[in-house]
Amino acid sequence: MERGLFWLSLLAVFFGLAWAGRREFQKVEAYRLWAEQFERAKYDLYAVIGQQGDELTWGTPTSQGIVDTKTFSLKQVQSIQLLVNGKAADWNNPPAKGRAELEFVCNDSADSTLIPFTEPSLAAQWGQFLLKEIENKG
Repeated sequence: MERGLFWLSLLAVFFGLAWAGRREFQKVEAYRLWAEQFERAKYDLYAVIGQQGDELTWGTPTSQGIVDTKTFSLKQVQSIQLLVNGKAADWNNPPAKGRAELEFVCNDSADSTLIPFTEPSLAAQWGQFLLKEIENKG
């Protein structure tokens, strides 16, 4: 009897892991299809980003596709800041852990746009690349 309960619980865990893996695969596949339209793209658990020329589009990945997409022009960006746990961080030496965000302040908007990242180092790399893009085109 105990062996049956043991194997039944293992079977339940296996099905749970298979279900979670399938959902994550669907998210990544939806991102792959979405990212084909961009020159440069990034998948993250919190957000996806795609760059096409001066346009930056970002949204939230789900198993049904990318939702809550927003687009803005890099030409309108006044400044980009790296935030880790809500505080400004150094581009060249970001903390190893923490909730990272890139903050984009645009010329025509009083509000800023925050794009979340799971890793501060990845956020720093994207931010530095986009700063160079703005400098080169500006």
